[in-house]
Amino acid sequence: MDLLNVFQKLLLTFIPPGIDSQNFMIMAVPAGVALSGGIMASLWRPSREMRSLIQHFAAGIILAALAVELLPEIEREHAKGYVLIGAFAFGSVFMYGLKLWTIKLEQRAEHTGNSGVNIGLLIATFIDVAMDGFIIGAGFAAGGSTGMILALGLSVELLFLGLSLTSETIGGWRIIAVSGCLGATVFAFACLGNYLLAHAAKEVIGGVLAFSAAALLYLVTEELLIEAHEVEEKNISTLVLFSGFLVFWSIQILSAG
Repeated sequence: MDLLNVFQKLLLTFIPPGIDSQNFMIMAVPAGVALSGGIMASLWRPSREMRSLIQHFAAGIILAALAVELLPEIEREHAKGYVLIGAFAFGSVFMYGLKLWTIKLEQRAEHTGNSGVNIGLLIATFIDVAMDGFIIGAGFAAGGSTGMILALGLSVELLFLGLSLTSETIGGWRIIAVSGCLGATVFAFACLGNYLLAHAAKEVIGGVLAFSAAALLYLVTEELLIEAHEVEEKNISTLVLFSGFLVFWSIQILSAG
């Protein structure tokens, strides 16, 4: 317990100006979860079926974050309709471009027969994680419980991301190092997003959140669920998906009460 207090005090000494200390601590949670996922991956190699169930659960949580928290918060920002529509459309095109780039990197790695770490795919992963961090920062800038809810929801994605490192060619201490860098990235961009948007106009925050909605929708439909269905789906997978949604919704309901 004393060690935890020392770590908390040490972390608080690095708070950037203009960021609330409580928000700063919550933004550190996804980073810690990402690192924990890497440590777990170095010790435990989950089966493909177990990873599929984890992906279904994470997809349910992200869908709940969209439906329960993010979309209602976008409406509360009262930004102009064309701003929200344009931001969501831009986010959709951006994520589509990221998908095409990732596919190209995968094909290049297969064509060259590269058995080492695919640096291009690793860069794409860090871009994805940086966007997650900025989404969390935008949630805190919007006020209310949005930032905390998004931080908790995206922590599940980062936990899966750390565990998924077992499927790559890296191993041992490299898994922990990469997951630690991923955690540092999401933390840094969460602070950056909160700092840049803290006093932004409602149209700007609303636009960023609309862009974020497109990014999260892509995460569910084009990453988590597609990869989850690469193995033969078990009947319980559907129940796990709904369980993830229910867990997130229950946290939101209880925190509001």
